[in-house]
Amino acid sequence: MIVAAAQFAPVAGDVDANARTVAGLVREAGNAGARVVVFAELCLTGYEPSLIRDSPDLLLTEDDPRLDPVREACRAVGAAAVVNGPVRTAGGRPGITTLVIGPEGTLLTRYDKQHLYGIEAEVFASGSTDGRFVLDGVRFATATCYDNRFPGLAERAAADGCTAYLASSVLGADNDSFEEVYPVRARDFGLYVVLGNVLGPNEDGTAGGRAGTWGPDGGLLSDAGPELPGFALAELR
Repeated sequence: MIVAAAQFAPVAGDVDANARTVAGLVREAGNAGARVVVFAELCLTGYEPSLIRDSPDLLLTEDDPRLDPVREACRAVGAAAVVNGPVRTAGGRPGITTLVIGPEGTLLTRYDKQHLYGIEAEVFASGSTDGRFVLDGVRFATATCYDNRFPGLAERAAADGCTAYLASSVLGADNDSFEEVYPVRARDFGLYVVLGNVLGPNEDGTAGGRAGTWGPDGGLLSDAGPELPGFALAELR
């Protein structure tokens, strides 16, 4: 199976524009052979917790019509999209939520970020359930940015028979996760780790791209580079 680690610079607060960009990258990656395309944390709104707090119209639902372009792209190329945004929870606050939209355009799983960082705790509700889905017989786990600092998520994924661990994140170029977290999770637990990241300025600073995949030995298999929107492909063997 081929996976794509994607990156782009979201438009702050513009769900429609970001959904169109996601859909375009899904189509490109799917046409290049990808079955799963992984995007960054809050790629649907930009990483803008304060803006999300002050803009109720940015909150999404699991079946939000603003995601129809993504669903259509998934169906068109037979790929799953791992997208992330502020999605309503039963308690009222949104989660920092990964929605996995499958090749048929249906929701395969939802995952709400468990470990919130800084201002996130003032805006979002934390999740308590690990994310899982299966595609073509391959079992996937999901995690979001600061979650990856806690090895228990990857440990549980490996114990649960997952092959790949999909990490939607927002990382600056100088973040030590590229050396000290993602390859370590891969190597310590024998997982493929697929990082979706962003480019450009956001509320946390400036993101540095380098979306990519590490193999179960911790070696880097693909890297989308630090500057241009797009994706990097890797094969899960």
